[in-house]
Amino acid sequence: LLDAQKGVEMFRKVNVPVLGVVENMSLHICSECGHKEHIFGADGGARIAKDYDTELLGALPLALSIREYTDKGTPIVVVEPESEISLIYKSIAEKVADKVAKQGSQSAPSISIED
Repeated sequence: LLDAQKGVEMFRKVNVPVLGVVENMSLHICSECGHKEHIFGADGGARIAKDYDTELLGALPLALSIREYTDKGTPIVVVEPESEISLIYKSIAEKVADKVAKQGSQSAPSISIED
């Protein structure tokens, strides 16, 4: 949480819009039985989002399958597109896309290529 807090503060100092907070490793999902447990505490991402007046975009679990598929170079959303974890990733992506679209081109940098 301290890293997230520092990140939000840093981006605000340099006027980079903060779209929201994504809590990583929010809970552990047992690969054997599916039991869910908040081994690092609960609702940390929501607290940071509230403290900094932004949105909690989502909470990603600590799951062995994420690491295994990532190590193979294949995102879990490709291998298991309808899994609970994939749906969390998709929900976060949709929220980010929506927030970026709502900001419009006014806050986007201007990019040009010259010889």
